[in-house]
Amino acid sequence: MPRPGQVKSSAGERFSDRIALGVLTRAFPPELVDEVIAGCGRVERRHRLLPARVVVYFVLAMCLFCGQGYEEVARLLTQGLEREGGRGAWRVPTTAAIGRARLRLGPEPLRALFARVCHPVATKETVGAWFRDWRLVAVDGTTFDLPDTAANAEFFGRPGTCRGQGRSAYPQARVAALVECGTHAVFAAEAAPLAVHETVLARQLFTSLSEGMLLLADRGFRGFDLWRAATGTGADLLWRARSDAVFPVVTSLDDGSYLSEIVAARDKNRRADPIRVRVIEYTLGPRGKDGTVYRLVTSILDPAAAPAAELAALYAQRWEIETALDEIKTHQGGRNLVLRSQHPRGVEQEIFAFLLVHHALRDLMHQAAHRTGCDPDRLSFVRTLRIARRHVTGQAALSPLATRPGTHPEPARDR
Repeated sequence: MPRPGQVKSSAGERFSDRIALGVLTRAFPPELVDEVIAGCGRVERRHRLLPARVVVYFVLAMCLFCGQGYEEVARLLTQGLEREGGRGAWRVPTTAAIGRARLRLGPEPLRALFARVCHPVATKETVGAWFRDWRLVAVDGTTFDLPDTAANAEFFGRPGTCRGQGRSAYPQARVAALVECGTHAVFAAEAAPLAVHETVLARQLFTSLSEGMLLLADRGFRGFDLWRAATGTGADLLWRARSDAVFPVVTSLDDGSYLSEIVAARDKNRRADPIRVRVIEYTLGPRGKDGTVYRLVTSILDPAAAPAAELAALYAQRWEIETALDEIKTHQGGRNLVLRSQHPRGVEQEIFAFLLVHHALRDLMHQAAHRTGCDPDRLSFVRTLRIARRHVTGQAALSPLATRPGTHPEPARDR
């Protein structure tokens, strides 16, 4: 008799060997999932109804089919097996069993899978991903609403209300991310309690920057130390400056920009360790109709390498990260998204699962755009999401060998 939580295998075959979830198993093949599970020490010692590989795919499917209950998502993993019939029928686990399995797995395998798979995907031929020889990337932060449990509230905290009275109904987790602007691929991310500022999280992401990248950021990302940490990776920067920031003119340049220096707040009087920067000031609209002067600060000091007018026009690409985060939270997750995890470790697991699924979809869209020579922005994320969901439902629980290698759903163009 098997113990609770175990099932007998049929002819040596395990449930996890027969799962295929379309785009998910294509992006995260079983061999890779098993490797990260083993690396995180999550390999089970006995046969379970929900072995670790199945739980990884369940959590990914949960973040693809948001709004569906645990047991309904689990049926996607078993419906093909039920149709095949035969010995060793697979039963749908209960919600409680799935919850326990998620706690056993923890967030570490999802984090490790993200680190292995989620990288910039644009090639030199990718339309809209480059400025001259620089790969365009952006950094920003966002928050996720969480279930109102004591554990989540204690660990993550709650924001204040807009009127400053009381606290929000939902705890929130803060997330910072690096996104490749041309493809919307998230290639680095960190999650933390709400009290941790997004610039603190962003600094942890800078290890994913490299020479040949141009990092765009808004006015919230500022400061001598943050700038030095980012440029220390070899990447170049184009950040918008706050209106009250002071930039002394050191040298005026022919393209209308000027060289200046920034120093740490602790060193303003001595100015012993300045960083040379280039400042670009411009207005929008006819003759700056609204009177607002926009200022960009860049580490690219040579106007010939990046003229001021081109950088001013380029800065609009920073909004691509806003679009990417909206895809995850509004379209993939659904409007008014509240994560379903009741515990902090489950929250972290779920956030990285959301990012993994989004990266799988965006990588698929990039490949389709690459084949046709079009800009990935011209493909519809919503339509691709719907196609992927239908493809997963049709393939669920059928042997991966039944699908020819390299086949995948075709993202739809915007019309």
